[in-house]
Amino acid sequence: MATLEGIVVQDADRLDTIGAIGIARVFAYGGHANRELYNPEEKPSLHQSFEQYKNNKSSSINHFYEKLLLLKDLMNTNTAKVLAAERHQYMNAYLDRFFQKWDGVA
Repeated sequence: MATLEGIVVQDADRLDTIGAIGIARVFAYGGHANRELYNPEEKPSLHQSFEQYKNNKSSSINHFYEKLLLLKDLMNTNTAKVLAAERHQYMNAYLDRFFQKWDGVA
């Protein structure tokens, strides 16, 4: 981004994608796209291109690792970095709890 306005909009867009709303969006889209909730046999993959990312059909849980958990480190402004760190932590706590439930531990 070449302008302050562009940087702020980019941060806002990324912040909208993570945290509690981001979690809800992942599962809403996953249901709409008929994706598996989680498949322990399927490992997340880091995509080499937008085309590869767009054509990916992996599980909803994998989307956290393939995109959402990567966004914290892409924030531009200090304010966005603080907000992203909090939302990142929230998503990690959610995933920890998800896997506990999945494994029958909690």
